[in-house]
Amino acid sequence: MTALHRHQLVRLTDAGWLRVLAGAWDAQARACLAHWAQHGLPLVVTRQRPQAEGAVCLGLPAPGRWARRRIALAVPQPDIAQRTAFPPASALAPLLSAAQRRPWRALCGGLSACGVAARVYGSHGWQLLTGLDHLRPGSDIDLCIAVDGPAQADAVAVLLQSWSDGLRLDGELLFAGDRAVAWREWLAWRAGRTAQVLVKRLDGVALADAPFWQAEEAA
Repeated sequence: MTALHRHQLVRLTDAGWLRVLAGAWDAQARACLAHWAQHGLPLVVTRQRPQAEGAVCLGLPAPGRWARRRIALAVPQPDIAQRTAFPPASALAPLLSAAQRRPWRALCGGLSACGVAARVYGSHGWQLLTGLDHLRPGSDIDLCIAVDGPAQADAVAVLLQSWSDGLRLDGELLFAGDRAVAWREWLAWRAGRTAQVLVKRLDGVALADAPFWQAEEAA
């Protein structure tokens, strides 16, 4: 199996779901998991723990119907049937108010002009995927955007900063080597307002005060 990455979605095999449902869950978690299994809904790759002993750590952020619980799972790799991704940012428009849709499409066009593909995760992404009640009033919009280096990251972050039409816009810039930085923190760091930036990886987080995107090349 090729490497996992942050914000990746996976779907389980039928046998995998049977193994999950055979676990010692309480009634609320079992009902949520049964719905996910019945409808073939995806799970998200979470931080991988060494103690998982070869299993893949996954998460299910439940909607309001199940008290917005965060359910953690660890499944054997053979139980993963498919890898997929969160919806593209352009798919978000139907969840926005009529007044926000035109500026949102303009933002998506600007991101495309930067040469990046933005995907929407968090509560808006899950609402698009499941049709369930993941959103709350005022829920932030979370985007994950893969960038090829600091220059592209700068252009994308400045464009995101220009968004001022309603809901708060959050999310991460995804660099090579499975390194992710919140775009707001990236702007502050690049402007010299902070000495370090928090870099997230699949196996943990760390503060960086040097060009972290060059680490793989130097290794």
